[in-house]
Amino acid sequence: MLDLRLYMAQRLTALIMVPLTFGHIAVMIYAIEGGLSAAEILSRTKGSLAWALFYGTFVVAVSIHGAIGLRVIMFETFDLKGRPLSIFSWAVFLSLLYLGARAVYAVTTT
Repeated sequence: MLDLRLYMAQRLTALIMVPLTFGHIAVMIYAIEGGLSAAEILSRTKGSLAWALFYGTFVVAVSIHGAIGLRVIMFETFDLKGRPLSIFSWAVFLSLLYLGARAVYAVTTT
C-alpha cells in the first residue's frame, strides 16, 4: 500500500510541478528579454506573498518528488530496504525542503 501511495504522490507532485516549471521559465525569459538585472528582479520579489506562495509550492512539490525518486533509485540500485531506506528518504525530503524554504525566504522577504 505504501508503494502505491508513494507512486501516486510522485505523480501528483509532477502534475503540480509542470505548470510551475513553465511559469518559472516564462518569467525568466520575460526578465532576460526585458533586460532586468538580478537586483531589479529581487526588488520585484521582495515582500511579495504571491511569489512566496508560487515558489513555496514549487519547493514542497520538488522536495516530495525528489525524495521519492531517490528512494526508488536507492532501492533498485543499492538494494537499500526497510528502515535505512525510510531514513534516507526522509533525510532527502527534509534537506530539500529546508534548503528550498531558505531560498524562498531570502528571495521574497523584505
